[in-house]
Amino acid sequence: MADATILDYEFEAHANPVSAADRAEILANPGFGKRFTDHMVMIKYHVDRGWHDARVMPRGPLSIDPACAVLHYAQEIFEGLKAYRLPDGGAALFRPEANAARFRESAERLAMAPLPEEAFLSSIRKLVEVDRDWIPEGEGGSLYLRPFMFASEVFLGVKPASEYTYIVLASPAGAYFKGGAPSVTLWVSEHYTRAAPGGTGAAKCGGNYAASLVAQAEAIREGCDQVVFLDAVENRNVEELGGMNVFFAFEDGSLITPPLGGTILPGITRDSLLTLAKDVGIDVREEQYSLEQWRADAESGKLREAFACGTAAVVTPIGRVRGRGFEFQIGNGGPGMLTERLREQLTAIQRGTAPDPHGWVERLF
Repeated sequence: MADATILDYEFEAHANPVSAADRAEILANPGFGKRFTDHMVMIKYHVDRGWHDARVMPRGPLSIDPACAVLHYAQEIFEGLKAYRLPDGGAALFRPEANAARFRESAERLAMAPLPEEAFLSSIRKLVEVDRDWIPEGEGGSLYLRPFMFASEVFLGVKPASEYTYIVLASPAGAYFKGGAPSVTLWVSEHYTRAAPGGTGAAKCGGNYAASLVAQAEAIREGCDQVVFLDAVENRNVEELGGMNVFFAFEDGSLITPPLGGTILPGITRDSLLTLAKDVGIDVREEQYSLEQWRADAESGKLREAFACGTAAVVTPIGRVRGRGFEFQIGNGGPGMLTERLREQLTAIQRGTAPDPHGWVERLF
């Protein structure tokens, strides 16, 4: 069986890559998740062969059988991380080993073959090296990397698949939220929950996001940017947004974020912010925080700021919260001082303009 930690990659250059002029036009305003680089990585798995056939190849459509297992039983996981342009023109990744570990944990939860972490890391490095010219240089720009894996065995039957396909895509990215608003407005989901104890809330799998879409659509209809979910047991404690973790900042300078506990995705941005806050002496607590208390603290002024965080959105201020029959504002309704301070600290480390005391940044070239 092949050792995936020492896979040899076959390289096939794109026959008709995007021209330099067209690429420059794309990078000037890439949006988010709309445009893609010339190449992708693919690695195959079979229970009898292990991980094999590693390739860097032209990005293009996939051909799969209609009985492909993922289409019927949803064995699928993914990750999200970024490559950043450094001041000297080089590029770096931010905590890629944490993404590799979470990808493995997600695979184990979905009964999928875990990709060795070093194979995950090598696939990311190779794709960024090949498509390095696609990393935006403008403020806030990055190359968003999307590793994902799905059950590719052709069969109809409820069991873990014996074949998987792993792919990495790269997409030049700008701001996640449109319009440049100083903060976002959240809609509290009344009828839907994101995850329950014993479920897949801690795994980064497509099913979690599919289940959130009806609630997110409701949020948009109500004029909000994102949905926020409450716990599935009591329907009172704040858990996370449709695709981001959440923090609360108080007048005494302390921070609270909901505890993981298996129902919340262990965000890498979340973990990084916890560390940065503790570094500067901020009292940070991981504890339950109810919607009722959130509203009361916002209305009394005890709660000064709240923000969402994730790889795509980085750190995003929360200005208002709405639900059926209620609405409240947080602080001045815009970015708060602590929110901005933590965002600046994090992004400066990611982009190589500040010291990296925790060794989070991996320089690629």
